[in-house]
Amino acid sequence: MKKRSKPYDALVKNLDNLLAPCLAQDWPNLSVDRAEGSYVYGRDGRQYLDFLAGFGACNVGHNHPRVVAAAQEQMSKMIHTAIGVTNYEPLLYLAEELGKILPGNANVFFFGNSGAEAVDGAIKLARYYTRRRGIIAFFGGFHGRTVGATSVGTSKAKYRTGYGSLLADVYFAQFPYPFRSREPENPEVCVQAALDELLRLFEYVIEPEEVAAILVEPVQGEGGYIIPPRSWLVELRNICDQHGILLIFDEVQTGFGRTGEWFAADTFNIKPDIFAIAKAIANGFPLGATAARAEIMKAWGPVSHGTTCGGNPVSCAAALAVLDTIREEHLLENARKQGAYLLDKLRKLKTKAPIIGDVRGVGLMTAAEFIKPNTDREPNPEIVRRILQLALEKGLLLYPCGHWNQTIRLIPALNVTQDQIDEGLKIFTEAVLEAQKEL
Repeated sequence: MKKRSKPYDALVKNLDNLLAPCLAQDWPNLSVDRAEGSYVYGRDGRQYLDFLAGFGACNVGHNHPRVVAAAQEQMSKMIHTAIGVTNYEPLLYLAEELGKILPGNANVFFFGNSGAEAVDGAIKLARYYTRRRGIIAFFGGFHGRTVGATSVGTSKAKYRTGYGSLLADVYFAQFPYPFRSREPENPEVCVQAALDELLRLFEYVIEPEEVAAILVEPVQGEGGYIIPPRSWLVELRNICDQHGILLIFDEVQTGFGRTGEWFAADTFNIKPDIFAIAKAIANGFPLGATAARAEIMKAWGPVSHGTTCGGNPVSCAAALAVLDTIREEHLLENARKQGAYLLDKLRKLKTKAPIIGDVRGVGLMTAAEFIKPNTDREPNPEIVRRILQLALEKGLLLYPCGHWNQTIRLIPALNVTQDQIDEGLKIFTEAVLEAQKEL
């Protein structure tokens, strides 16, 4: 890299004046030099085990050689050209390959740059196809930061604060949260409560014949890694079929092996009408897609939607390498195996740590939720902050989630080894027990 006028360390000290506070004041703003596999390397030479994987974007690990090689080869040919004005091999091969793995014959695609764009596209497509106005989403959901995606997200009120009117005709219903339901030991109780609330929405707020789509994360990510009972998703599918409503799965975080199958739709055996996919699709290269079966997507005629950089050739080449890597390195199987191992160890840790209220996971989408001891599941974001800091000091990178930031997600790359799981668990256990002793 060309030598610049100021040393990097001086720029770090001036971070607050260079980046917007929403970036500069995030945590931990760790200065890193490079990343490889399941590790990132600080500029101070320290090695950190990464159990965040770029918010689940790097499912095949950092700088996987196959992905790097595919991107480099494509860069030597063509970095960018406007999709639609031109077409090119990586784009069409990617569409073909994705069509083989997405459930429900969702094999026609609009490519964008991100998950938020994919969600925006799904909303627009649903309204365009049905000629209906209403979108139903769920409390605790997170779908991105564009105006459209912010309009359908409620994981935290602060994400919506200060923007005035957002997208109109968006309505919210309850997402089943077994741990925080009236009867945590009986998940079907919270399923019925959530369904009752959805039916009340139809009765008092908007008739189902006015609803274009129900938009849902099959497992809530930012909202706290909340896994709904399958029976609830089955009923959503039934309700949509009954009223001609399109079911949209936001699989931006759950897709490409995170739940142990290609998509959470496979894990739950549900076939949505539209998908929003991104993050791990290209292992960190900017790419996202709205996908639907031909009947729906082909109603989206010329000039009804568009993009400049979406479906970038380099990103598409990287995405093809990701698909090949997941298949040939058997990463779906590894996600299920290592995820089960990790969850079992976390359950054993829970028996030693009253500050852990719940552990849950599917595949390698795993989390521990923290509570204040001797309370009725009162969230404990303070202990989470302490555990995160202790873990970082010991060499493990983690990040919170949940409405109160009371949950810690553990989402290593899908090619993580058992030795690396043990390494991360050792640090996490030490941090949890040390923080608990400080109470």
